Amino acid sequence: MNKYAKRYLIDAMSGMAQGLFASLLIGTIIKTLGQQLLRLGDNSFFSFLVAAGSFAAEPHVVGAAMAVGIGYAMQLPALVLFSLVAVGAAANVTGGAGGPLAVLFIAIISAELGNLVSKKTKVDIIVTPAVTILVGSLLTVLFAKHIGAAAASIGHLVVWATKLRPFVMGIIVAVVIGVALTLPISSAAICAAFGLTGLAGGAAVAGCCAQMVGFAVLSFRENKWGGLLSQGLGTSMLQMPNIIKNPKVWLPAILTSVITGPLSTCLFKMEMNGPAVSSGMGTCGLVGQIGVVSGWYCPSDAAITHGASAISPTAFSWIGLLLICFVLPGLLSWAFGLLFRNLGWIKDGDLAL
Repeated sequence: MNKYAKRYLIDAMSGMAQGLFASLLIGTIIKTLGQQLLRLGDNSFFSFLVAAGSFAAEPHVVGAAMAVGIGYAMQLPALVLFSLVAVGAAANVTGGAGGPLAVLFIAIISAELGNLVSKKTKVDIIVTPAVTILVGSLLTVLFAKHIGAAAASIGHLVVWATKLRPFVMGIIVAVVIGVALTLPISSAAICAAFGLTGLAGGAAVAGCCAQMVGFAVLSFRENKWGGLLSQGLGTSMLQMPNIIKNPKVWLPAILTSVITGPLSTCLFKMEMNGPAVSSGMGTCGLVGQIGVVSGWYCPSDAAITHGASAISPTAFSWIGLLLICFVLPGLLSWAFGLLFRNLGWIKDGDLAL
């Protein structure tokens, strides 16, 4: 792979996603937990959970965490890395709903220019942070708002199209985001950058679960319980070497997402109104499911802009979540896998990790 493509499309996006996990995502989970516990009665510890979660999910903090994650993944010098705190905070707040995409572009450019002057002068402690922050601030003033608006527009388009044509868009979103999850790029960062929530976010969750649970069940014959857990709760990306050797092993998971995507949007109407980053996580640490549940009680800002509001989930909501995320991906991938093994498209050992 081209080293620049790897550096910017894989490493930087993965770092950005980790920054989101360590701020917005965990902050939302903690805050939602505290809010639900407060329903039981006033308690100083429950209130503390709400405050702690709010601190972590604050836009300045989230932007800084994303930028530092990008810099860390790019293995930048310490002074450049630390200077990205200011750059990320400014870009995320200025970028608005599309802030994550603004952070991605601006942090990368600022980091590379800061890296060019790093350790080149005797006053490195002044020059490197100054260059990084000034470049980042200038780019933020000039472009962050426009990058954010463009990203938000794309997200709005996908969300609107999914509401208008839930069957077709359910298939498209589930397949595309699911494939992105298994490829060595960050599906979570993609969902965060475009603010993918609502029915579209639910379809994205369905597609990711089809890949993770699908490969976990499909490869159980070869990998047993260790493979089931590492793929089902970890990542289906572990199968990329096997997919390269025999692309047909990818078909069961993809076909599964073709089915579960529209079931999510049309039958169960499952919406992912938690943090948009959760839409691209699937069953990794159960983050996708936690995002769906937290979105029921406390929709994210991105979801609210698309018209979401808090709801009281019904038994049908819970059944849909379980079927779309766990039961159907396992059953369908097993059935497709059995068919393709009988056809000789998948052979014993093809899915061994």
